Amino acid sequence: MTEKAGQFPFTRGIYPNMYQNRLWTMRQYSGFTSAEESNQRYLNLLEEGVSGLSVAFDLPTQIGYDSDHPMSSGEVGKAGVPISSIRDIDCLFKDISPDQISTSMTINATAGTLLALYIVSAEKKGISPDKLRGTIQNDILKEYIARGTYIYPPEASMRLITDIFSFCTDYLPKWNTISISGYHIREAGSTAAQELAFTLANGIEYVQAAIDKGLKVDVFGKQLSFFFNSHNDFLTEIAKFRAARRLWAKIMKERFDAKDEKAMRCRFHTQTGGSTLTAQQVDNNIVRTTIQALSAVLGGTQSLHTNAFDEALALPTNHSARLALRTQQIIAYETGISNFVDPLGGSEVIEKLTSELEEEVKSIIEKLDGMGGAIQAIEAGWVQNEIAKSAHEYQNSIENKEKRIIGVNSFKDDEDSDVDLQKINQSSVEKQIDGIKLIKTERDNSAAKSKLDNLLAVAKSGDNVMPSIIDAIRSECTLGEVADTFRSCFGEYQ
Repeated sequence: MTEKAGQFPFTRGIYPNMYQNRLWTMRQYSGFTSAEESNQRYLNLLEEGVSGLSVAFDLPTQIGYDSDHPMSSGEVGKAGVPISSIRDIDCLFKDISPDQISTSMTINATAGTLLALYIVSAEKKGISPDKLRGTIQNDILKEYIARGTYIYPPEASMRLITDIFSFCTDYLPKWNTISISGYHIREAGSTAAQELAFTLANGIEYVQAAIDKGLKVDVFGKQLSFFFNSHNDFLTEIAKFRAARRLWAKIMKERFDAKDEKAMRCRFHTQTGGSTLTAQQVDNNIVRTTIQALSAVLGGTQSLHTNAFDEALALPTNHSARLALRTQQIIAYETGISNFVDPLGGSEVIEKLTSELEEEVKSIIEKLDGMGGAIQAIEAGWVQNEIAKSAHEYQNSIENKEKRIIGVNSFKDDEDSDVDLQKINQSSVEKQIDGIKLIKTERDNSAAKSKLDNLLAVAKSGDNVMPSIIDAIRSECTLGEVADTFRSCFGEYQ
């Protein structure tokens, strides 16, 4: 092979020496019950050797409701950590220095507000925004496709995203402004090729929106990142990651005329496949996760989360989260894989699969272009229908045993899994709700109202909203109040 890692189109890796110089960032996605309890989990994971934090937020936080809102009832702290205010975020990162750790946040519709909370919390510790490293997911298009935690219509959502691009270019140069996510597309039932195609097509929309706003592709392009799923088909997944790099490099160079190779690099985080975990024979999930993590590493990921074996049943316990992290550490330090750049490069099977995926993905993107792009295809429901068809075919293949799932349709047993599960502490949830009510009585409410009025005026004007969100957060305005301000300006997407 003449192509080398670190050279366009980066099939073999985005850096010349890959893990020989620096391992991937080891993250464990985590958040539950309350900021206080989640902070204890983060401190524990840091002690165990994670090299980056990854924050899971509860559903009310993701769709812009404070913990005390009637719409939040029954969901506070269930699927992640509840964050409504600056006091919550201060508590979440207590005894953690944000300039010393990279923090990834899986947040989309309210991404700008979470970033503002993180900036203000760091500011209180004397740390300026230019020192902060991390990622906000900030990918709203896949929410309309697969996940559902959108708030505003597409046009307004895209405006908020490009405001973040512009703000971070000026003030947070080390921050990844978006994590363009195929993970949830795959979890919804897409094929590997569809995961890549729909993710890259969404990426094309974000890049075009930023260019239309006057941003320079060689500047903001360096702060884009991706997020992919690692599923069970070991060799196909390795090829998928290689194809993603090659495709994105060509898209940036040929479609958008990028000149800086750093803006052409497809940097990505990987998470092992949540939908592949089974409630039956849960110990088997350790093996599945190990194989999926291996494919991500052999595929050249920059960052990795390994799912815990008990996640088909509940949120991970300390024990299962630690074991998931140890899986990464064993791959990193005991297998010798990290001594080689693209170890399977040149393999006849891997090269063939990479090229086949590339061609299939290009064909799907051409179809999307013919419809006017990803946004038009999403609004027409075409993307969602294609994923639904693939999901239906996959489920049929399990039910008729064309695809064997160990413990589910093959080698079954009747024993119940005896696993200690993570419990949600209801008294901590109630304390969280009381805390947000207290803030709203203790703060200077006239100052808070003034900041929210200013935010509404800026939202209506078309100016960048980020400085005004930060001002509102400094006056202890809440996430829900910021979201409601935008609701009153942009409306809600139905």
